[in-house]
Amino acid sequence: MINTSARLLRLLSLLSTRRSWTCADLAAQLEITERTVRRDIARLRELGYGIESEMGPWGGYHLGPGTSIPPLILDEEEALAVAVGLRTAAFSGVSGSDQAALSALLKLRQVLPARIADRLGELDAAFTHTARPDDSQISPALLLDLATACRRGERTQLTYRDRGGTTSTRRVDPYRLIYTGRRWYLLAYDLTRQDWRTFRTDRIIDATATGQATALPDPPDPAQMVSTGIALKPYPVRVTIRLAVPADEARRLVPPTVGVHHPDGDDATIIDIGGPDADGLARYLLSLGRPLRILHPEEVRQAFLTRTRQLLKDNQ
Repeated sequence: MINTSARLLRLLSLLSTRRSWTCADLAAQLEITERTVRRDIARLRELGYGIESEMGPWGGYHLGPGTSIPPLILDEEEALAVAVGLRTAAFSGVSGSDQAALSALLKLRQVLPARIADRLGELDAAFTHTARPDDSQISPALLLDLATACRRGERTQLTYRDRGGTTSTRRVDPYRLIYTGRRWYLLAYDLTRQDWRTFRTDRIIDATATGQATALPDPPDPAQMVSTGIALKPYPVRVTIRLAVPADEARRLVPPTVGVHHPDGDDATIIDIGGPDADGLARYLLSLGRPLRILHPEEVRQAFLTRTRQLLKDNQ
């Protein structure tokens, strides 16, 4: 049996991961009685956590706006400064901290008093960032709504614009947000197509939570699915190579936005790379400057050999 303090922290963590919990579900997760759950909820309320309850057979407990920010006590200016800092880290992707910063910002905003949340919303409306020329911007509020749906496991209706500019309505079960260092992507199960899909968040016009729980069948690896969608699907020709370097070094040589990586033991990596044509892929492989073996297709192997022979001839 865990002690009371550890149990309260575990209870608080559970409440932050779902839209609503029944007393019975919490008791089962914590392996305690429902009476103890009710006592622990009362203790957390005494500490300042805004835990709200709903009556009825489908009712339960959920986190609401807090009256303070326990156990770390911050004044309004400090809380706002922390939120702004997390927002900046989340949307800049500095040092790979984007996902952690977004998660922390989501938790913080969930318990901010309304007056501070309103001020942060005003800053969201006023702040912008300089994007790359070919990048569209995404509303921070929309990104946080998507993160909330992922955390709570809540079915969502998207208004989505595809690459051709066609707008459609998608009913999805959100699973994860993935940041590639350039764009955010949403991995979700598309209920209409009955398959997993990735959505560019800058193409999502609106996201509305339905209040229904998600039902996720065998979720795929989020990072690999996004990498496959970016590196392979847009291109007509694909090549599979074997690099005699560990996976970490292979990812530095061929970024996940360019290739999909599969470790081949401790000292080698299989990589799938997409390109516009065989010759273009051959040029890219030569630019890596590392020993490699082309596994397939034959047309890329022949293009690679042709360029290699020409390079040798030019330097004899």
